[in-house]
Amino acid sequence: MSVQDIARDRVVTADPHTAAEQVARQLKEANVGCVVVTEDGQPSGLVTDRDLVTRVVANLGAASGLTAGDIMTPEVATIEADQGIFELTELMRRQGIRRVPVVDGGDLDGIVTLDDVHRLLTTELSNLAHVIEKESPA
Repeated sequence: MSVQDIARDRVVTADPHTAAEQVARQLKEANVGCVVVTEDGQPSGLVTDRDLVTRVVANLGAASGLTAGDIMTPEVATIEADQGIFELTELMRRQGIRRVPVVDGGDLDGIVTLDDVHRLLTTELSNLAHVIEKESPA
């Protein structure tokens, strides 16, 4: 199974010049935890709900004049769409991250989150539990 099989293809994006207030509205309206900051279709950073709290609200709420580029986490870790789930979980573990933009040749193609991986593993474990139940003596 490849990352592309579990990735979400609808990604909320902004450019580095998008106002921080607009990024916050995008997070709220789309009910997501991050906005991928892109330049020329390629991910250049992430702005998470936590970034807004720790980099804006915690600094006296001075969002006026701040942009996505000011508050984003730069040098975002990405994964190619055709890579496997094991490579994805290794990347998440090594980097200590919950969200990974999926790219195809460098261009943004989707996003996969820890919740997506959890959902997949829960389904797989449930499938295995059903096998065990069928094979167990009554």
